[in-house]
Amino acid sequence: MADNGFARATEARHPHSAGLHDQPAPVVLERLLSAQQAALAAVRGALGPIAEAAGAGAAALSRGGKMGYAGAGSSGLMALADCLELAGTFGIMPPQTPMLFAGGAGALLHMTGGVEDDPALAAADFAAAGFSRGDVVLCLSASGTTPYTLAIAGLARKAGVTVAGFANVAGSPLLAASDIAVCIETGPEVVNGSTRMGAATAQKVALNMLSVLVGLRLGHVHDGYMVNVVADNAKLVDRAARIVSALSGQGMEAARAALGVTGGAVKPAVLVAAGTTAEAAEAALGRSGGHIGPALAEVKQ
Repeated sequence: MADNGFARATEARHPHSAGLHDQPAPVVLERLLSAQQAALAAVRGALGPIAEAAGAGAAALSRGGKMGYAGAGSSGLMALADCLELAGTFGIMPPQTPMLFAGGAGALLHMTGGVEDDPALAAADFAAAGFSRGDVVLCLSASGTTPYTLAIAGLARKAGVTVAGFANVAGSPLLAASDIAVCIETGPEVVNGSTRMGAATAQKVALNMLSVLVGLRLGHVHDGYMVNVVADNAKLVDRAARIVSALSGQGMEAARAALGVTGGAVKPAVLVAAGTTAEAAEAALGRSGGHIGPALAEVKQ
């Protein structure tokens, strides 16, 4: 299949598709799993640009800017899933991480295809997001041809916003329109054209990796612990205490007491549990740029 002369590999025929309807369940599932594993393997070829996109996003966020996400359909849902997790996991709040999803909230429960073809909708969403020069937007489209996503990318570049384009087809228009081209060549789908399968799986894994790398660069992950977690339920309150205990070397009672002093903020609580005051903890974190390792070393001197 082609789109304005561009051949989309995501619409080509997968070798496991033939006769799929006549196969017993174990054979169908084995074929599907094999295709998913192949899609995951394709992510490895994009590690360099994923790291570059993460670096750009972290730099923008550290300056108080934005790292937004944009997409439609399944690609948009993968972007949304990553975007929504940033606040709870890393303490990166929604004003810094706008989500541009074709059709908005109304399309989440009842998805319609037409919104992804609407560049005027993209223009309105881009304007509402409030991007500034130096910000970053992660644009996702499996085929690399989605009009909504391409429009966002074009508007972003005109505004001086860095575009990291994620597509599953080499040479696609989105990759050509991007400052950072993240090409994850997943190829055809077992269910022809159903990019919610291999392409979306690969996109989600790439975004998982990108956002963790962003969290690391901002100092929100230390030794594998989410030290900027927003503990807003019982599970996370307990996790926060365990993190403070592990990093400070103190018991759970001391960890909970330190979290009480810091209003639940994990980074300063680690330092308080290690033996300093809340004020000194905040000052040490300020000097370390929010990275807990140097701040903890300073407190323990």
